[in-house]
Amino acid sequence: MAERLTIARPYAKAVFALALAGKRLPQWSTALQVAASVVTDVRVAALLGNPAVRAEQLVTLITSVGGAAFDEHAKNFIRTLAANKRLAFLPEISARYAQLRADAERTVDVTVTSAVELSAAQRQNYTKAMQRRLNREVRLHCNIDPMLLGGAVVRADDLVIDGSVRAGLAQLAAATAS
Repeated sequence: MAERLTIARPYAKAVFALALAGKRLPQWSTALQVAASVVTDVRVAALLGNPAVRAEQLVTLITSVGGAAFDEHAKNFIRTLAANKRLAFLPEISARYAQLRADAERTVDVTVTSAVELSAAQRQNYTKAMQRRLNREVRLHCNIDPMLLGGAVVRADDLVIDGSVRAGLAQLAAATAS
């Protein structure tokens, strides 16, 4: 996995620099996400290493599926990846680009998983609290997992705050077992 990230990093940085200079960060996000989705499809993934499939055929396939998501710069980027046999790295390139964009825009995706659906006021409270804690603009995503019993688990990048009843019970069981 680390090798894939090492290979993907310079491509992501180059695309990010191009997107930033052209003030096209959202468009590049879309293009990279679409391209990553296409190459991870099992039918397309099988073609990536096939010697009978030419690089230009793969470019045509990916860009035709993506349609309007690909301007000429994005098509050229896909061609470069195809020529260097790096199309399979698009998911890592897309993920690294997203990190670079989030850092530049000072945003972070925060996922709150709770036992029940959060009210609008609770979502707003989570957003404000995480903005203060992370000093970034927060994009809040909410999931429901009834197995938590109560409370919530908050995830933002590497930060995990587990305030669920299930985690509390597990800690209590571990403490009484020792």
